[in-house]
Amino acid sequence: MIRRLARSLVAAAGSALLGLALIGAGLYWNFLRSGPAPAPWHQVSLADFTAAQAGTVRSLDDYLAIEERLFAELQERVYGAVPEADRTLINRYHAGSLSDPGVWPLNWNRTFRLGPTADASSRGAVLMLHGLTDSPYSLRSIGEHLAARGFEVLGLRLPGHGTAPSGLLSFTIEDMQAAVRLAARELRAHGTPDRPLYVVGYSNGAALAVDYTLATLDDASLPKPAALVLLSPAIGVSKLAIIGRFKTGLSSVPGFGRAAWEELEIELDPYKYMSFSFHAAGETFRLTRALARSVERRAASGQLRSFPPVLAFLSTVDSTVRAEAVADTLLDHLTADGHELVLFDVNRNAGVQPLLVSDPGSLTGRLQADARRPYALTVITNASTDSLQVVEQRSVPGSGRVVKRDIGLAWPRMTFSLSHVALPFPPDDPLYGYQVGPPTNHVQLGHLQVHGENGVLRMPMWMLTRQRSNPFHAYLLERIDGFLDGTQLAGQAK
Repeated sequence: MIRRLARSLVAAAGSALLGLALIGAGLYWNFLRSGPAPAPWHQVSLADFTAAQAGTVRSLDDYLAIEERLFAELQERVYGAVPEADRTLINRYHAGSLSDPGVWPLNWNRTFRLGPTADASSRGAVLMLHGLTDSPYSLRSIGEHLAARGFEVLGLRLPGHGTAPSGLLSFTIEDMQAAVRLAARELRAHGTPDRPLYVVGYSNGAALAVDYTLATLDDASLPKPAALVLLSPAIGVSKLAIIGRFKTGLSSVPGFGRAAWEELEIELDPYKYMSFSFHAAGETFRLTRALARSVERRAASGQLRSFPPVLAFLSTVDSTVRAEAVADTLLDHLTADGHELVLFDVNRNAGVQPLLVSDPGSLTGRLQADARRPYALTVITNASTDSLQVVEQRSVPGSGRVVKRDIGLAWPRMTFSLSHVALPFPPDDPLYGYQVGPPTNHVQLGHLQVHGENGVLRMPMWMLTRQRSNPFHAYLLERIDGFLDGTQLAGQAK
C-alpha cells in the first residue's frame, strides 16, 4: 500500500515537473517569436577597447585613437548599411534622421573634455562616468556647469556604449574598470601633484566610481578621489539579473538572435540604447555583487575609514535599481565623515496622492526613522500636502535635529515622482527636458504627447509616462558645488 502510494506520488511529481517544463518551453518559444527581429545594429561586432589592451593602451590619446576607429567602423558598417525599410525619420542609425546624433552640433556619444586643462587655473579634475546603455551625454549638463566653474572635466565613453546596442553583447565589467583606471591616471599625469580628483558617476557609472575608489585602498599607484558624487547609484540590482549570467549559446544559432535580448526596441534615442541584452544584465549583477562583498569585507577590516566623502542623489522610487541598496550596501558601512544622501521624495500633494499606490515612497520614512545613520540625510519633499512647493529637510547624523529650508522650487503639475533616469538632466535639456520649445532638427523625448489605442505603438509605454528630467536640477547643482567646495577647503586644511 505504502509503496503504491509512493510510486503514485513520484509519478505525480514527475508529471508536474514535465508539465512545468513544457509550459516553460512554450513561454520561452513565445518570447523568441515576440517583438521585432534583431536589426543590423543589434548584431554587428565592432572593435572597441577591452581590458586585454590595457597593457598597450596607456594614455587617453591611445584610447581616443581606438574610439576614432570605432566610430569610423560604425559609420561604415551600420550607418552605411541601413536596410531601405529602416530609413525612417526616427531611426538613430539612418543618417540625417531626427534621431541621428550626427545632426547635433556635437556628438555626445563620444568621450568629451571640457574646461581648463591641467594648469594653475584648474580647480581640480572631474572624471564623469555614465550609466549602462547610456553615453557621455547623460552627464553633459553637469560637466558643462563644472567646467564653467574652473574644473577640468573628462566625460568618458565606456566600452560597449555610444555606438550600437550590439556592444551590450560582448563588453565586460573588466573592460569598463580598465577604462576608468586609464582615465583616472591620465588626469593625474597631466595635473599638479596636489590637484584633487573628483569622480561623478550616474547609475552603473556610480557603481564603477565606488568600485574604483575601493581599488585605490589597495593600490597606491591609482589616484585616489578626493570625493565622489553619485546619481541614481546602481549599488544593487534585482536578483533576477543573474539570469544574464547563464549562456545557452542559442543566440548564435541562425534565426535565434532574439534569445540574446531581454528587450528589443526601436532605436530612436540618439544617446541611449533602447534595447537591453541579457549579457548586460549579467555583467551589472557581477559588478554589484562584487561591490557589496568588497564593501562588507573592507568595513570589517576597518579600511573604509579612509573612504573619501560621498554625496549621493537618489529618487525614493526607482524601477531600475534597488534604491534601498544605496543605504544598506554602501552608506551604512561608511564612517561618519562627510557623507550625505539626498533623497527626492514622491509628490505628496493631496491632489496627487489618490493616483498613487499605497506608499510608493516608503524608503523615505524608513531612512528618516533610522537614528543610527552614519551619514547626513536630506529629503526634498512637499512643504505641505496642499502645496506643490518643495522644501529641504536635512537631518544631521547623531543629533536627531531636522533643519528645513525653502529652496524655491516646485513639482510640475501632474508629475507624481522623479525616476532613475531623471536626475542628471535639467528641465530645459534639449533631448529629455519638458521646458523646451519645438524641435528644429532632432527628436525631443522629454514631453512626448501621443494618443491612440493600446497595443498599436512600437514605442514602450514607459516612454510616455516616465519622468525624463529633474525639476530640482538647479538644487542638485547647488549641492554639488557646495560639496566640492567643502571638500577642497577640508583638503587644504590638512
